[in-house]
Amino acid sequence: MSTTTISPKYQVVIPKDVREKLHLKSGQKMTVVTKGGVIYFIPEKPLASFRGFLKGMNTENIREDKER
Repeated sequence: MSTTTISPKYQVVIPKDVREKLHLKSGQKMTVVTKGGVIYFIPEKPLASFRGFLKGMNTENIREDKER
């Protein structure tokens, strides 16, 4: 488990082992969410990274023919 400290400017450094594990890049945007006293940093991914993630999905019977 890694720890970090909040700077006087309220900045947080993400530890190197976490950056490497999640393949984070400098300048990458993150969404910040708080829930139940916990802060979540969620890396935003470019839309292009989702290309092909449904490859091989069975598309039969998704909609009725009359709905097309």
